[in-house]
Amino acid sequence: MRYIKGLTKDTSKLLKRIYKQSQYHQVRQRAHCILLSYQKYKISELIKIFKVSRNTIYNWLNNWESLGLVGLYNREGRGRKKLFNPFQQEMIKAWVKETPKKLTIVQEKIQKEWDIVASKDTIALSCQMSGNEMEKN
Repeated sequence: MRYIKGLTKDTSKLLKRIYKQSQYHQVRQRAHCILLSYQKYKISELIKIFKVSRNTIYNWLNNWESLGLVGLYNREGRGRKKLFNPFQQEMIKAWVKETPKKLTIVQEKIQKEWDIVASKDTIALSCQMSGNEMEKN
């Protein structure tokens, strides 16, 4: 069995505070998991409580052991990378201004110019315009 060991009173208090007050759900979950592991909850119990995989629990514990409090937070670089670079975004904005009601035309230009397939939603998001300002037809 693997458990978190050696939490000081101060660290335990801080984890409890993070568990109750953090604005980030994932951080609250991870802090709670560390506290429960310290209380000798088994990995199988933690999996059921948090409804995550065994690997996820091990990742949380490993991050805690190697990084401490910083390990509770998501690192930068997670998630999908941006589809368009800043130059491409500016070009897309200009194209959308030319034909704001016809994003299909913009889609075709993107495909032709950069060989990138993008949805109308992605184009709208890259222009940071609300759905009311342009139609997706």
